[in-house]
Amino acid sequence: MSLQEFSLLLVSVIISVAGQFFLKMGAIKLGKVQLGNIFSLIVNMITIPELLLGLACYGIGAIAYILLLTRVNLSVAAPAVSVGYIFSVLLGYFILKEPIPFIRLVGLSFIVTGVILVVWRK
Repeated sequence: MSLQEFSLLLVSVIISVAGQFFLKMGAIKLGKVQLGNIFSLIVNMITIPELLLGLACYGIGAIAYILLLTRVNLSVAAPAVSVGYIFSVLLGYFILKEPIPFIRLVGLSFIVTGVILVVWRK
């Protein structure tokens, strides 16, 4: 994977992770969904800026991913975007104060190792 391709991958992943973060922040504002309030909450979704921003980030991330797919094999690009999991866990830990159990760290290390093996060129 060239530096340009890696940069495009990183842009796609970071923007998509930002989308996940904003969707979570919007979901916190939205509150818990119960059977009785599901329709009103769905209508309220369009009034929460974080949800709209999260969806916009997902859209921009998808465009960057499509551009990446014009340059890189799917068998490399699809597993490589899993590095987004690492960024999501870090955002959860540092900003949302979510704990990271040891077993999750082990799982993340497997993801990192797998991505390195997938994108490695001999």
